[in-house]
Amino acid sequence: MNTGDWSRRRFVGAAAGTAAGVALPACAADAPPEESPSSRAPGAGTSPQGERGRPAGPRPLYLGTYTSVDGGGEGIGLATYDPATGRITGTGTLTGVADPSYLAVHPDGRTLYAVNEREEGAVTAVRLSDRKVLGSRSTGGSSPCHLSVHPDGRHLLSADYGSGTVAVHPIDASGALGERTALVTHSSPPPGPGQQGPHAHQFVTSPDGGHVLAVDLGTDTVYSYRLDPQAGTLTEAARASARPGAGPRHLTFHPGGAYAYLANELDNTVTVCAYEPDSGRLRIGEPQPTGTGAGTSYPAQLLVTGDGRYAYLANRGHNSLTRYAVEADGARLRLLDTVPVGGDFPRHIAFSPDGALLFAANQRSGTVSVFRVDGDSGELRSAGESFASPVAVCALPL
Repeated sequence: MNTGDWSRRRFVGAAAGTAAGVALPACAADAPPEESPSSRAPGAGTSPQGERGRPAGPRPLYLGTYTSVDGGGEGIGLATYDPATGRITGTGTLTGVADPSYLAVHPDGRTLYAVNEREEGAVTAVRLSDRKVLGSRSTGGSSPCHLSVHPDGRHLLSADYGSGTVAVHPIDASGALGERTALVTHSSPPPGPGQQGPHAHQFVTSPDGGHVLAVDLGTDTVYSYRLDPQAGTLTEAARASARPGAGPRHLTFHPGGAYAYLANELDNTVTVCAYEPDSGRLRIGEPQPTGTGAGTSYPAQLLVTGDGRYAYLANRGHNSLTRYAVEADGARLRLLDTVPVGGDFPRHIAFSPDGALLFAANQRSGTVSVFRVDGDSGELRSAGESFASPVAVCALPL
């Protein structure tokens, strides 16, 4: 896998061809949603485990894809899911959003944000009450692959894989995006083994809100920044180095806030990291196995249950989900098992807001798999037949 070429993120989608099944019908931008969005957005990496009171009726599900590859989608996929059974029903497509490969929702649940993963990168805001596209803003870099909303609800953070840059955009009271207030290029340290440059892969806020952290696969580094809440500017506070060639991709915090877990795409490992809130410093531990054996596999994303007892890792290539027990108040991961994901190349995983379901977006097979999460054992059980969605690279349940 040539991580120096940004287009490698997309060729696997093209390989899916027509395997994704039929596309969802187009939906007018001003059509009303099937249900108003939740007033509480789901966490970026944890589920509110223990809050098992399931809402009645279908819940919204938004699906990210690539629109510029053969067999890809036509915009953001619209669907609903049954909180009791996990069954997904397609309801249409929100057109007018190019290559929306990653999605995030505002903390108030009213606005959806999407990256536009193209060489001239951008981010787009969509008002969910009427599905009106509120506009797009340039990220200042190429092929953005991740975004998140700061807990204050006033800043959007995005990571550009192709240019190795991270950006900040202000969010106004309507949910729309303003002009970019910060752009930082990861110019040092030098790229890791086999890399042609930096590849920012994720940009998230620490649980205490004091720092924002950028994970860069190309430089094998996690950068910690302070975000000025008024100016929206970034100041580097610390950086942590993974072992050369690890290719760190995705960071997820334990609910306690003192530890985080790092998925390393290139050497097929995970690491436990200690986090210091005062300084923003991350200390990366020793690499641990993913349970995928000797075959080629690329870890994608980690989730941690809201009670902090279990963690899950998506494995592309091995096409599985790894379950870990979280021990010692977050300081240790213990490998329990892996289960088949029921699709090809699981790119993104997410919990339903109540933590009872886990969704996996399988890029090459163009499907979304759903699993029931046992609240006591953490075991995953298939919720039934997968849902066909063109080049499924992100699944966001609300």
